[in-house]
Amino acid sequence: MKVITLTFGSLENNCFLVIDESTNDSVLIDCSAYNERLEAAIGNTNLRYLLLTHGHYDHILGAKELKDNHPACKIAISKEDAPMLSSARKSLAGYFGSPQGNVLPDILLGDSDSLIFGSTEISVLATPGHTKGSRCFIIGNYLFSGDTLFKCSCGRTDFPGGSWVEMEQSLERLKKLNGDLIVCAGHNENSTLDYERRNNPYMKNL
Repeated sequence: MKVITLTFGSLENNCFLVIDESTNDSVLIDCSAYNERLEAAIGNTNLRYLLLTHGHYDHILGAKELKDNHPACKIAISKEDAPMLSSARKSLAGYFGSPQGNVLPDILLGDSDSLIFGSTEISVLATPGHTKGSRCFIIGNYLFSGDTLFKCSCGRTDFPGGSWVEMEQSLERLKKLNGDLIVCAGHNENSTLDYERRNNPYMKNL
């Protein structure tokens, strides 16, 4: 399995292309922009899914153009955050003055759902707190944590749908996961789950 990190936009969003090298199938986690650099990374891989960690504008702005150019790619997001894909108000795009192309989801992701691309399994975890429908994804030894868990920090909870109580519960759930997963967050640098258990002030005392 190969993971390519692509960072776009003024908020320096991380998007992750995950490739099953045995089959050349791929998935993209979040899509803050659609551009030549993203298309070059996708290359000749078979893009199966766009997995959205949540529906805030800075994670979805490239989703419509990606779908237009890769119609076989299925867009997957939680039921709770799905309305953000077609509402600049709900996604906060309108508030921050970012034009949003509306698109509909193909798959609504529930807690503990799983998807397969190639020979690789994707495990879905509901981790509300930053938004009501935030999701994390475990693929192999990687935890794609969106805006739930950052290196030594966590997502803000003061936007509509945010909840500090739910954020603490979600961080506790991640803390209890087995193993020392590589944490790939929606912003900033990668970390590991053991490092966060020991050093993240929002996690270590839970």
